[in-house]
Amino acid sequence: MSETIEARDRMIVALDLPSVEAAEAMVAKLGDSASFYKIGYQLAYAGGLSMVGRLADAGKKVFVDLKLHDIGNTVARGVESLSGLGATFLTVHAYPQTMKAAVEARGKSGLKILAVTVLTSYDAADLQEAGYRLGVRELVELRARQAQAIGVDGLVCSPEEAAHLRGLVGPKLALVTPGIRPAGAAAGDQKRIMTPARAIKAGADYLVVGRPIVEAADPKAAACAIADEIATATA
Repeated sequence: MSETIEARDRMIVALDLPSVEAAEAMVAKLGDSASFYKIGYQLAYAGGLSMVGRLADAGKKVFVDLKLHDIGNTVARGVESLSGLGATFLTVHAYPQTMKAAVEARGKSGLKILAVTVLTSYDAADLQEAGYRLGVRELVELRARQAQAIGVDGLVCSPEEAAHLRGLVGPKLALVTPGIRPAGAAAGDQKRIMTPARAIKAGADYLVVGRPIVEAADPKAAACAIADEIATATA
C-alpha cells in the first residue's frame, strides 16, 4: 500500500469467540497489545456487530468479515447498513456483480471493501470438486484483476499468493492474509499458511491471527510476540 502502516496495526486479531462477553473479555486481556480486531460469522451472529462502534470509540479498528455475496441489490443494502457502524474493512466474495454493488453502496463512508479471492482452506482439489475449471493460482489472478478494475480497496488472499499478487496489482491495493501461524503452531483447518515474518516479507499488509492468540495460555504475550515479529520484518 502507498500509506505507511504501523507494525502493531498490521496484526488483526480474529475474535472467533462464541459470545460478546467472551470477546469483550479477550479485548480486555489484550489491552494495548492489539489495535485491530476482526468480527466474523461466529461472533457477528451472537450479537457481535454491536461491538463495532464500541471498539471504534475506544480507538480500535474493526474488520467485519461477513464475506457478502448475493444479488447486487441485496449486497448494496447490506453494505449501506454496515457502513454506518464505524468499521474499517468489510469483506465480500470476489464476484464482479457483488464487488460492484459493494463499492457503489459504501459511498463516502470511509468503509474499505476487501474482496475474498480463494479461501485459505481451499486447495486445487477443493476447487475442482466445487466445479471450478481453474486452479487456485489462476482463479486468484482472475479475481484480483477484476477486483482492481472495479475499484475495491484490497484483497483477502493466502500468504502463499501475496508476493505474486503484489506484483500483479501493484502497491495500492491492501493485501490481507489469514492463514497466519507462528512457527510451531498447528495448522488447524488451514491449508495454505505462513509465519508472520514470511507473510510480511511476501508483500502482505495485514495479517489475520486468531487461534494462536485467542486460544493461547497468555493471549497478550502471544499477541506481543507476533507484533514483535511483524515489527522486525518491517524494519
